[in-house]
Amino acid sequence: MTENTQQTPASNPELPTQYAPAEVEGKLYERWVERGYFEADATSDKPPFTVVIPPPNVTGSLHLGHAFEHTLIDALTRRKRMQGYETLWQPGMDHAGIATQNVVERELAKEGKSRHDLGREAFIDRVWQWKGESGGQISGQMKRLGDGVAWSRERFTMDEGLSQAVQTIFKKLYDDELIYRAERIINWCPRCLTAISDIEVEYQDDDGELVSIRYGEGEDTIVVATTRAETMLGDTAVAVHPEDDRYKHLVGKEIELPLTGRRIPVVADEHVDPEFGTGAVKVTPAHDPNDFEIGQRHGLPSLAVMDEHAIITAHGPFQGLDRLEARSAIVGALRAEGRIVAEKRPYVHSVGHCSRCKTTIEPRLSMQWWVKVGPLAEAAGDAVRDGRVKIHPQEMEKRYFDWVDNLHDWCISRQLWWGHRIPVWYGPDGETVCVGPDEQPPSGEGWTQETDVLDTWFSSGLWPFSTLGWPEQTESLAKFYPNSVLVTGYDILFFWVARMMMFGLYAMDGTPPFHTIALHGMVRDQFGKKMSKSFGNAVNPLDWMDKYGSDALRFTLARGANPGVDVPIGEDWVQGSRNFANKIWNATRFALMNGATIEGELPDPSQMSATDRWILSKLNKTVAEVDAFYDDFQFSKLSEALFHFAWDEVFDWYVELSKTTFFAGGEQAEVSGRVLGEVLDVMLRLLHPVVPFVTETLWTTLTGRESVVVAEWPKDSGFRDEAAEQEIELVQQVVTEVRRFRSDQGLQPGQKVPAEITLTGTALTPHEAAIRQLLRLQPAGEDFHATASLPVAGATVALDLSGTIDVAAERKRLTKDLGAAEKEKAQANAKLGNEAFLAKAPDNVVDKIRTRLTKADADIARITAQLANLPQS
Repeated sequence: MTENTQQTPASNPELPTQYAPAEVEGKLYERWVERGYFEADATSDKPPFTVVIPPPNVTGSLHLGHAFEHTLIDALTRRKRMQGYETLWQPGMDHAGIATQNVVERELAKEGKSRHDLGREAFIDRVWQWKGESGGQISGQMKRLGDGVAWSRERFTMDEGLSQAVQTIFKKLYDDELIYRAERIINWCPRCLTAISDIEVEYQDDDGELVSIRYGEGEDTIVVATTRAETMLGDTAVAVHPEDDRYKHLVGKEIELPLTGRRIPVVADEHVDPEFGTGAVKVTPAHDPNDFEIGQRHGLPSLAVMDEHAIITAHGPFQGLDRLEARSAIVGALRAEGRIVAEKRPYVHSVGHCSRCKTTIEPRLSMQWWVKVGPLAEAAGDAVRDGRVKIHPQEMEKRYFDWVDNLHDWCISRQLWWGHRIPVWYGPDGETVCVGPDEQPPSGEGWTQETDVLDTWFSSGLWPFSTLGWPEQTESLAKFYPNSVLVTGYDILFFWVARMMMFGLYAMDGTPPFHTIALHGMVRDQFGKKMSKSFGNAVNPLDWMDKYGSDALRFTLARGANPGVDVPIGEDWVQGSRNFANKIWNATRFALMNGATIEGELPDPSQMSATDRWILSKLNKTVAEVDAFYDDFQFSKLSEALFHFAWDEVFDWYVELSKTTFFAGGEQAEVSGRVLGEVLDVMLRLLHPVVPFVTETLWTTLTGRESVVVAEWPKDSGFRDEAAEQEIELVQQVVTEVRRFRSDQGLQPGQKVPAEITLTGTALTPHEAAIRQLLRLQPAGEDFHATASLPVAGATVALDLSGTIDVAAERKRLTKDLGAAEKEKAQANAKLGNEAFLAKAPDNVVDKIRTRLTKADADIARITAQLANLPQS
């Protein structure tokens, strides 16, 4: 609705005419922190509500994904705090082993040095120095966003307490024979020189080559295809399916492996897909995870033909070549021998790259430390199956079970210096000793500590309880474990979430780390495309916060947050949310100028107008609706409900309908002022968790109280007045219909028109003055001549449009539009009546023509009605 710009001459010096986020947000946040609003007391008798922050990397800065996730968590925790819970939002950062080591190594490279020039201890000291000076800038950015975290409890995955927790659980797992050392295939980065986890591998389509190679001689030949010809140097078999008749005569025989002078067996294995390619695959156990499994089943040797830098080590002419150089050289040599049966270039296929340095990863057989996840994963699955942990949305449970029920043992060692060093010592005579945090490591000649560090996910998997003081039985652990809810992206359900589930259940005697896992999607651009610097669509959220305010960004993100679904976002949407914040500001300012107050009890409903009772009924319905949506993690729906209540019901209808009352003054104006104060009080408290800054300023001004952060969360009083709602709906119908007519006739919104209003029912009678004001309708004078009559909602509104529009020009325009609509209809009908056309035209083309016909019919009906309502010339 169009807001009446008329205002009383009163002013409110406490509230500026315009909302300026930059002048408000920083000061408010400092005040909240100074007053300790976000801190959590483990000795409190309040019920606990605990959420951990998914710890951002110490190397990171705030991106839209962080802003999105933090907005949702902050909204949950702010509401729970207002509901009387002892609320802990646990902050902290991850040491991010590979990422951090790479950052510091790049800094050293600028000085012409490497980490090996410093040595391990000095390099680690240098990393700590970097952390103190440059790491953790995201903390300041979180404050910009308004994150209500308990800063005094901030933890770091390499701090002393968390290091003790890591060593404790490693020792416990080792003693329970759930940690072991073995040679297996891992993801290896030849640039970072370490094993990396699956989540640190990014897959992308690369242009490669697919070559088909003939193995063997004479009748004993098999053709295999590969994109990694260089690995053939390490082949130890060719595998076929046991039921593949083409190769049964070869199973058990040995055939020649080209270029090597070796002969390798042909084995039958059900892993092979006989329908794919030639139905035969080369088996390189040292350089492919599937081949490794085949090798294990058939007792094949594993021949490593590359070193940690991906340089060929196999004896022969290819030794010393980089893997890509070797690939070209080997294909050339095979071609020269007539072994190449087919070549396809380019061959686009999915290739894994290190997420840190973008180097193509190399599957590599390596001696590493592993967690035996079988019993841990089974417990993690059972906790969801028996209802101790809920996954929301529920349809994500299947993905969770698909993962934990098929989980492979977890490689936890990394060939880095920065991280939790594995607490294992090796003795001079082959001894292996695992040392707990309170134990002395063995000493003496020949004893050395394992050089590898633990995967970052190992320490972050302990996050829900290590941050609370475990392994010590602290008050915080007793109060705040398990967490109430984990809010995180579905993209790390299998990595971080599964590891926390396994470790939490194992370390905390079967108590899962959280009651609920609330999964959200990923932030994408307004066209649904993944945000990336390479795509040119990446956005720095700080830029939008600078431009539109933090509340605008938060509201946009929350409004798009459907459980488990990706979130599109564009700058114009953030601008729209800024307009919403401005609307709240301006409407509250108007209300304060016109007597809105929270002083005293609400008047008895018998003293209220129908408009007052209607808005209070709508208010309580909104409270109930918002509560239900919060409990179901429906952030988008609760944001929509609040937006439409605030903008549509309160600002566009209630305030507008009440203006005649406010301008008239008197007892009824005082009643409506108290009602409006109540509505704003509750509405601002409902909005606060999502848009904390503007609501804090407005609520404290309205109420004169300390802070909305610690105000009581609104409760549904149960007040409902369906009769008042129906009455105001009639008023809305009259106003909406007449406004539509005015617009159709080309009248300006502020243009005044003489009118007679006939109210055939008593329900509308008290609202005639408000209807006239909203519709800019003047009383009918002596020369009134009704040129149009609109029956709507039990009322008849007769308008005198003579002198307000050029009737002849308007009739000419509408007649032209009617002719165009009728022509469009005739053309659409002609095509839809043509059987030959319908038989040949695609379905989408036919659907478009049907849509055109429907629109043409609607246009004809609308224009005909407009012509009928024009004054007779």
